[in-house]
Amino acid sequence: MSDLKGRRIELPSGATAWWPCHIGSEIIGAGTNVGALAHIGRDVIIGEDCRIQGSAYIADGCHIGHRVFIGPNATLTNDRHPPSGGIWSPVIVEDDVVIGGGATIVAGVILHKGCVIGAGAVVTSDVEAEYVMAGNPAKYIMDRAAYEARRDTSE
Repeated sequence: MSDLKGRRIELPSGATAWWPCHIGSEIIGAGTNVGALAHIGRDVIIGEDCRIQGSAYIADGCHIGHRVFIGPNATLTNDRHPPSGGIWSPVIVEDDVVIGGGATIVAGVILHKGCVIGAGAVVTSDVEAEYVMAGNPAKYIMDRAAYEARRDTSE
């Protein structure tokens, strides 16, 4: 088994995945990296230059924009009242979004361009562009500019 550890898989689109993982979609943009143990469902669309960390779960039908970061163990669902028998409301993630590790995005939510979701947050409704949300349920914390300023100073 040690000969399989850390196996890098080049996808036809120019994306990379790390074995073992489940990829049920062929629409993954160039430059995207999918971590080990991630689950990418059927009919998922993923843009270019995304980072999907290990053990992330992206349910069938979700749409992910370009330059999106999805932290380890984050979950994007598609079924608000399971089991719904296939009546799904996939999550939509626009460009430049950051989703922290362990966050859960509930079915039908839209994460608008440039928003940031804190680690462990539970997002139950749409998030405005450039908002930073955290908590359970997720609440507005600051705007993206303030987040970037804090990140640059390591606060």
